[in-house]
Amino acid sequence: MNIQLQHIKPLYMSETEVQVSDIFLKEEVLFEKGQQYLVVAHSGHGKTSILNIIYGSNTAYQGAVNYVTTPPLKSPFEVRKSHLSYVFQDFKLFTDLSLFENIWLKNVLTHHKTKAEIEELIDKVQLLHKKDALVKNLSLGQRQRVAIVRALCQPFDFILLDEPFSHLDTENIHLVANLITDELKANNAGLIHTSLDGDTFFNYDKVLSL
Repeated sequence: MNIQLQHIKPLYMSETEVQVSDIFLKEEVLFEKGQQYLVVAHSGHGKTSILNIIYGSNTAYQGAVNYVTTPPLKSPFEVRKSHLSYVFQDFKLFTDLSLFENIWLKNVLTHHKTKAEIEELIDKVQLLHKKDALVKNLSLGQRQRVAIVRALCQPFDFILLDEPFSHLDTENIHLVANLITDELKANNAGLIHTSLDGDTFFNYDKVLSL
């Protein structure tokens, strides 16, 4: 699957705010499967908005988002189940469930990983000893790693990362970035990563400014 954006602009942003953007209001912006993209912007300049528009959870925009697949997709649910995975900036975890339960719930829908494979991913982010801990008792950095592992427990053509390392130290950033890179290769998938500035955590094919 490739993702094509045409003349996209959030309805709550003015044309003046987006006039120098590499994405907003452009005739066509194409994200190709297997490629890695970094989207850079200051706070409040639409990084979360563009990911939510691509994901289909934000419909307050003008323009068009086209998912280019063969055969064509049958429903928006199919996009989220099999083609797009998302590490949300606010995690969207169930705080009264355990670390493992949060990840297993996602996997129940997709049947993408075995229990042993999930535990291996949890171990790789150094949280296996917290597997049965309630999410509400985890630190923000631990929650962020849980959200990343959960996003890897489904098939995807693209993974969307919304400032995914904001609560992690350098050691943990490299740890999870390597894990994401391994899963990108396994899925032959693309990456769309939003950040406040440039970074070297991935080998980006293209850098876009909002």
